[in-house]
Amino acid sequence: MSVNWVMLEPSSPQPFTPLPHEQTLYKSPTRTTFSLQSLNKFPGKEPVHWSASAGTLYLTNRRLVYLPSTTTPQLQSFAVPLLNTHDSHVVAPWIGPNVWTALVQPVQGGGIPGNIPALELKFAFKDGGAYDFHSGYERVKERLQQQVDVARQSGHLQGDGSEAGRGRGGDALAAVDVANVHLDDLPAYEESGSTIPVPQPQAAPMPAPVPRPAPASPESHAPEVFTPPAEPPPGYEQVQRETVEDELERRLSSGRIL
Repeated sequence: MSVNWVMLEPSSPQPFTPLPHEQTLYKSPTRTTFSLQSLNKFPGKEPVHWSASAGTLYLTNRRLVYLPSTTTPQLQSFAVPLLNTHDSHVVAPWIGPNVWTALVQPVQGGGIPGNIPALELKFAFKDGGAYDFHSGYERVKERLQQQVDVARQSGHLQGDGSEAGRGRGGDALAAVDVANVHLDDLPAYEESGSTIPVPQPQAAPMPAPVPRPAPASPESHAPEVFTPPAEPPPGYEQVQRETVEDELERRLSSGRIL
């Protein structure tokens, strides 16, 4: 991390001089604020603090670069290698813009007092873009860290890849070919026509179903027409006579016949 160490080119479409194989991946709106301050404010230690109310943040495949809209003698530019940033996250307050914050470790000769091991870095995105920036930052940092791990395991690099000196990048990543770090998303897998398909196990054939007779349709039968009988049923007159006699005897016994 360094303050006022970025080589500027105001007349160029990209207002700063890129490092070898450096590519700009994200550019924030110009109203992005900047804050860099020491963490511990112990008695006897004077805190340090740099800030800007507006400026542009750049994400590259190697570092973060911030250029304030209005420069001051104390702050003209800021840069930090990606692998010198830690514990980054986005804070979404109830009121105000989203804020991206991280802990950063300084580099030697970068304009930061040497007795400060880490500082707190904040970017407030007044015009949006905090989550887009954070997702791009996480992706490129992860892939850069993978290349560092490979170089360290092969014995070509010592340490974690964080830069320690000069403040202009390049020293700690000398063993890493940044140009070969894949920055785009991996393509979705598609089966190639030249590959040999793996035979799939075939299931045993199922027995053919036994045909069942179809149920008879109600429409296949002619509707039955009800015809009332022309004569009374057998015994109808006898049952009717016995019923009248029983009713007459019941009334006689009760004295209800007048």
